[in-house]
Amino acid sequence: MTGYHEFSLNDAIDFARRHYGGFDGTTALAVEEIGDGNLNRVFRVTATDGRGVIVKQALPYIRCIGEGWPLTRHRAAREAQVLLRHGRLSPEGTLALLHHDDAQSALLLEDLSGWRVWRQALLVGDNTRGVAAALGRHLAKVLYGTSDFALPSADKRVEVARLANPELCATTDTVFFNDPYQDHERNRVPTGLEADAAELWSDRALKHKVAGLRLRFQCDAQALLHGDLHTGSVFVREGECRVFDAEFGFYGPMGFDVGLVVANLLLNFCGLPGWRQARAAEEARFARVEDIRALWKGFSEAFVAQAGGTQSPLLSEPGFVADFVQRVWQDTLGFAGTELIRRTIGVAHVADLDDIPDDNGREACQRRALWLGRRLIMEATTLSPLGLCSWLRRMAAEGE
Repeated sequence: MTGYHEFSLNDAIDFARRHYGGFDGTTALAVEEIGDGNLNRVFRVTATDGRGVIVKQALPYIRCIGEGWPLTRHRAAREAQVLLRHGRLSPEGTLALLHHDDAQSALLLEDLSGWRVWRQALLVGDNTRGVAAALGRHLAKVLYGTSDFALPSADKRVEVARLANPELCATTDTVFFNDPYQDHERNRVPTGLEADAAELWSDRALKHKVAGLRLRFQCDAQALLHGDLHTGSVFVREGECRVFDAEFGFYGPMGFDVGLVVANLLLNFCGLPGWRQARAAEEARFARVEDIRALWKGFSEAFVAQAGGTQSPLLSEPGFVADFVQRVWQDTLGFAGTELIRRTIGVAHVADLDDIPDDNGREACQRRALWLGRRLIMEATTLSPLGLCSWLRRMAAEGE
């Protein structure tokens, strides 16, 4: 197989057979395309005895938009690097990379067929207790382990340069901090929210805050991030998690990764009244608040525990770690707000809101998400973890 080309089903089988030691030349293999994401083609290749692997190939454009928005296919190499780096720090929380082919921009990954994507599990009401805490601990390991707390300064600077991801960071910058704050042709404003969007586009105070978040995204290389961490990029099973789809990885502010998880739990929180009867929606929304509490608790406690072993005299000054974690929390809220806004009126939406069957219910949930996103951005410096959870519980109890 020479020269890049988009894989057919047979190509995926051939790739798996050549690079996975569990298949030999006589193993009968079946293949199906399973990807429904925005960027890549994803195949599952399985033997008759149930053994399987995933083949993922990067396309040279954004799949959900088409060839009119080209995108480097070499993002597959970045994903491989992030998975390997994070996998060394948190193997229990990272999808295993089995092989990377740079010429074909293709990855061979472990198959987690017995697991569910977290977003899907939340939408159908599966019990995912323990997942948020596990993900918080995973984030503490990978973010601490790639930060100045753990790495010598020179090593960290080399890593920042080696793992730069300019093209995908530019895409993120566009869809997070540019398009949603103006009347842009790429936005997909839901029917009924046109006036809400127009009001947001004219909100100078909000855009002032977003400008600060954008600058931190661009300049604050705290740790190696996943870069697109949401409930659709986490496999879950019985209190465990595996993070995947890391092609947007780069060195950036820790609160960006944490904030995107918080935001996607909040998107589910906002959408639940459109999916369930009042009492069931209230109970599920209380569960999402607990997920947010457990996520932050798992992250902050594990991060502080690790930071006690830092070799930097300045970073080990009394009170500094607590101050740093507080800054991460403020960034978490701000970036969560931008994710809520862009997932409601930007180019890429989520099923938690858009698939709600009732038109009026869907509009109310989308408006709730847009309002909540703005409030998180505006109150990021004053709202504590306890304050956020208390406020969300009141919203759930009152059906807001």
